[in-house]
Amino acid sequence: MAGIQLSDVFVEMADTLVDDFDVIDFLHVLTERCVQLLGVSAAGLLLTDERDALQVVAASSERTRLLELFQLQTDQGPCVDCFRTGQPVSVADLSSAGRWPAFTAAAAEVGFVAVHAMPMRLRAEVIGALNLFDTAPGPLDDDKLRVGQALADVATIGLLQQRAIHRRDTLTEQLQTALRSRILIEQAKGVLAERLQLDMAEAFTVLRGGARSRNLRLTDLAQAIVDGTEQLAPPPATNPPR
Repeated sequence: MAGIQLSDVFVEMADTLVDDFDVIDFLHVLTERCVQLLGVSAAGLLLTDERDALQVVAASSERTRLLELFQLQTDQGPCVDCFRTGQPVSVADLSSAGRWPAFTAAAAEVGFVAVHAMPMRLRAEVIGALNLFDTAPGPLDDDKLRVGQALADVATIGLLQQRAIHRRDTLTEQLQTALRSRILIEQAKGVLAERLQLDMAEAFTVLRGGARSRNLRLTDLAQAIVDGTEQLAPPPATNPPR
């Protein structure tokens, strides 16, 4: 777990959980910290909407987001199974597992050959799954699996804390707000990608950096980008748009 300490991550998560915290940014930070802490290639996070259907809410990379979407569209994959059973699903080598053929093929296309999914669970209710992807086959050791589950629990607690702060809101309403925000952010990414000639991952980096530099919520800046009332500059010339 080189480069970042587990204690630092939990402190960061706790500091983020303030009144009216930015759910989308919080969950994106979580996926990024999973990659840094656990040495996996990517992470994604699925949550249920008001109809108890899974939706992609955060991912550490664009290819991970697209793979998670594919998994939901085909209704097959380890992350879907994790959500349905409420139990962790760990697959060291997708090709030899003999399960989820469509998902396995799609994962191979983007370079992922191993996956480990942890439920986001409150007692008997499962509200989502935290998913770890790797480009090399092999198991995730027990310590890392425990840390991954602990981070999934942190995310669940964070979402529930916001409900406790705003007692009039239900958990499903809070999650639906996050999902609507995700749609708006994807629209803003598309606008920026076209306007600044960036790929979608670069567009999200620009959007997120702009929100932080302006001290704005991601969704507020995304709305302004979509409405045309805010403009963002392209990345520095040292990292030219593709």
